[in-house]
Amino acid sequence: MEKDRLVAFSDGVTAVIITIMVLELKAPHDESLGALKEAAPVFLSYVLSFIYVAIYWNNHHHFFALVGRVSGAVLWANLHLLFWLSLIPFATSWLGEHPFAPVPTAIYGASLLMPAIAWYGLQLVLFEQQKGEGAALARALGGDLKGKLSPFLYLAGIALAFVDTRVSDAIYVFVALLWLIPDRRIEKAMERR
Repeated sequence: MEKDRLVAFSDGVTAVIITIMVLELKAPHDESLGALKEAAPVFLSYVLSFIYVAIYWNNHHHFFALVGRVSGAVLWANLHLLFWLSLIPFATSWLGEHPFAPVPTAIYGASLLMPAIAWYGLQLVLFEQQKGEGAALARALGGDLKGKLSPFLYLAGIALAFVDTRVSDAIYVFVALLWLIPDRRIEKAMERR
C-alpha cells in the first residue's frame, strides 16, 4: 500500500490534537498583567505539549520520506502511535490546571512515555518491513540513542513527580530539547536517495 494515505491521515489527526489543545487556552477574565501570570501554567503546558506534538509530526515526515510503501502492520503501529498522541491534550489540560501536583505531573509524563514506546514500535515494524527493501531507515538511524534514552527519562520524570514536580518538568523539557531538531541522519539519507 502507498504511504500517502497514512501520512495524510496522520497529518489530520495531528492537526486535531493541536486544535483540541489550543481550544483549552482561555483568555483571562481580568485585564491585568496579574491575570496573565495566573494563566501561565496553562499556557506553558500548552507550549511544551505543542512542541512534543510538533516533534512527532516532524519526525514522522522524516521517517516516511524513507519508506516506499506500508503494510498492514505499519498501519496498526501508526494508529497505536496516534492513539497515545491523542491523549496528550487531556494530560496537558490537567497539568495546566494543577501545575505542581504530583499526580497530574506523573500522568503528563505517562502521556509522553506511551507515544515514545509506540514510536519505537513503529520504528521496529518499519525496520522489519524494509528488510528486503534496502533498509534505508534502519541504516539512517543506526543505534538511535535518543529513542532508547527518552523512555527512561520519562520514567524518571514520572517517579520524581512524587518527590519534586519541578525536577519532572525539567526532565520533560530536556527530552523535548533533545528531539527539537530533526535527526540529521535521516536528512542525509534523504539526500543520498
